[in-house]
Amino acid sequence: MRQNWVKHTLAATAASLFGMGMAQADTIKIGVNEPLTGVVAAAGTHVVNGAKIAADVINAKGGINGKKIELVIEDNKSNPTEAANATEKLIVRDKVPVIMGAWSSTYTLAAMPKLMEYKVPMVVETSSADKITTSGNPYIFRISPTNGMEAVNFEKYVDPLNIKKADFLVVNNDWGLGAAMAYKETLKKKGKAVGKTEIMDASAQDMSAQLSSLKSSDADTLFITTGVEQMVLVLKQAQTLGLKRQIITTGGTVPDQLIEQAGTAANGSMHDVFFAPWFPELSADPEAAKNFIAEWKKRGLNPVGMSEAARGYDGIITIAAAIEKAGKAEPDAIRKALWDVQINGLTGKVAFKKVGPKGKESGQSAPDLHLMGINNGKVVPVKF
Repeated sequence: MRQNWVKHTLAATAASLFGMGMAQADTIKIGVNEPLTGVVAAAGTHVVNGAKIAADVINAKGGINGKKIELVIEDNKSNPTEAANATEKLIVRDKVPVIMGAWSSTYTLAAMPKLMEYKVPMVVETSSADKITTSGNPYIFRISPTNGMEAVNFEKYVDPLNIKKADFLVVNNDWGLGAAMAYKETLKKKGKAVGKTEIMDASAQDMSAQLSSLKSSDADTLFITTGVEQMVLVLKQAQTLGLKRQIITTGGTVPDQLIEQAGTAANGSMHDVFFAPWFPELSADPEAAKNFIAEWKKRGLNPVGMSEAARGYDGIITIAAAIEKAGKAEPDAIRKALWDVQINGLTGKVAFKKVGPKGKESGQSAPDLHLMGINNGKVVPVKF
């Protein structure tokens, strides 16, 4: 009983402090919950760097309603428990009225109960597990595609790529398992065969057992879903084992990092990406894309991170647009305003449609998706 009383008291206190704290603040705080250490630290750092560029662009133009924005950044340490803790810290300690996060589907799902408890909205910039927007959490607004959206978009490539039978190698979490399920449905719909499915822990570094099993399959295509750090290892180990397959990755992998770190093992692979910095003209806002790329280079940031960072950039400009529409930096006002946001981002047009149980709908936007290939160390569009 005491635990429940403390929890409800904290929630009520946090809610009551929002109005006072935010009304008096000289800046508008935006919480950022990303993995800055742990197994996917590189990806989370890229997202945060994109968010920082967005904040600087907004502040250089005068901020929002006359106030500068301030990013309050928490490291979720590539861990779901820490993701939940970071969410609570941002809300209770830092009194942020809105959050962007939390990269991995597993981290986002862990954070979601805290959003419900404290009634604070979160813009989801990367996570793709379908249940994030179907579980009945009205504080979730996602700008990244679901596994299902990616798979449906991929349907048009199945026949041109001459896929007859496909195997899967996926990370053992909500994202990887969900991606395998979604792409299998697309392949079966097209009358294609589905072969083996191998899984790997997110922290695993030796995938030779899974790859050896896949080598014995008669499939012509291998779908891989995991973070780019592990993807590098998979490609290099596949090359060492002599695995000959058409390799396709899902979930917005970073081709430049594969080229840099996997070398020739990346050649011939194909990747579903949400932002193509090699071809800014493909963006929904080509001018913003060119400016973003120029600023990224000006800051001396690693070019491999741009396709990941674009999601962080779009997450912040989406939140800023909602705060501007709301006219005040309060959680419920921002949540309501997010439904009316319509902007062109680096990764596509941002506008939310209702998904999930009636009365508890989450928001889901439909970003652009591009299939890119790696040929002789260069990123090229896959065209037919």
